[in-house]
Amino acid sequence: MKKNISKVIFILITIILIYFIKTNFSEYNFEKSVSACILGQKKKSKTFDAKKARKFCEQEIKKELEK
Repeated sequence: MKKNISKVIFILITIILIYFIKTNFSEYNFEKSVSACILGQKKKSKTFDAKKARKFCEQEIKKELEK
């Protein structure tokens, strides 16, 4: 009986850790995507405004994530 309880506790802790790791990586991936988009906008545009490019990229990436 104690072996079963310890296995269940281990599984629950593992699930919780995976959830937190996934959450941290998704934010990291979002920031990397925005940075890559900004660099693309910089190369594409003759007149570059970093604030406008960041806002545009964040909106476009959020649209893609909602699909």
